[in-house]
Amino acid sequence: MAVTLKQIAEIAGVSRGTVDRALYNRGRIKPEVAERIKKIADELGYQPNRAGKALAMAKRPVKIGVVAQATETPFMHLLLSGVEDATKEISAFGAEVLTRSGVGLDVEAQLKMIDELVEEGINGLAIAPADDDRMRNRINELIAANIPVVTFNVDIADTDRLCFVGQNSEQAGRTCAGLLSAVMGGTGVVLPISGYQHNLSHTLRVKGFCDELEKSFPDVHVLPTVYCQDNEALTQELTEKTLAEHPDLTAVYMAAGGQTGVCRALARMGKRGRVRVICYDLVPNNIRNLLDSRIDFLIGQDAHTQGYQPVMILFNYLFSGVKPEKPYLFTDISIRNKYNV
Repeated sequence: MAVTLKQIAEIAGVSRGTVDRALYNRGRIKPEVAERIKKIADELGYQPNRAGKALAMAKRPVKIGVVAQATETPFMHLLLSGVEDATKEISAFGAEVLTRSGVGLDVEAQLKMIDELVEEGINGLAIAPADDDRMRNRINELIAANIPVVTFNVDIADTDRLCFVGQNSEQAGRTCAGLLSAVMGGTGVVLPISGYQHNLSHTLRVKGFCDELEKSFPDVHVLPTVYCQDNEALTQELTEKTLAEHPDLTAVYMAAGGQTGVCRALARMGKRGRVRVICYDLVPNNIRNLLDSRIDFLIGQDAHTQGYQPVMILFNYLFSGVKPEKPYLFTDISIRNKYNV
């Protein structure tokens, strides 16, 4: 016989409504009480009645908020297509997804978006957050108010978010160090280009890259990191400036958006094919430049999954009380050259 909410309530010594709030993350409830109820439900093998739950949601629909950053980039367009696919899937159960997005990475703008979504009654939030203490505090405030949070593409430390969905950025950086060193012959001068100082993924990509070069390829000289803000024109300007100051430049490690700017700069300065280039993201412009030998390697990170999974994780948590299995759900580090793209 199926375990009921009433049975769980009797064992836990609470009301049926309290059990419902604990298992489906609705309304305020003390964390220790919620944890005890969930433990009892797990021990009894409780399985939610999805049909009945869907009917209840139709009367009080679950709302999931999504806050994206740098949506002017082609990568984020692919990521948001994953959000759209998840939205279509969960809408059959009466759930709703409210998406907010901004150009670049603006902490104040993101905080404002979160406030707007909270006012609209969201029950959970998926976010690509700025790495900032104000954001950290706001995320923890949401969680304390029983609004679960999943981070995607970019993580943030010291929060109680459910999980992170995205690439292992530091490991990806180390991978790029090995690839570039191989094509450079283990020696030369490299320019790392990052996007934003408040983007943890960009920071970890550069950290992993530089740490691995220092550890395993000491004859490679790494120039100071420059920041392009995912902007092609600024990327081109920074690359040309570096080439003027370092005509012996051997390679460019592009850890952010704005990749076409590197290719334009190298062509304009007569360095096309002579300076090695490694970039992220399997987007149309990058693939064209890869096939045209303007880029040596592209690192894919599965944009669609990074948009789709956070919405589905929050839905399953809010709908059925199912927590993600791990705190980090890493997407693949996919290596592409012009022969396998």
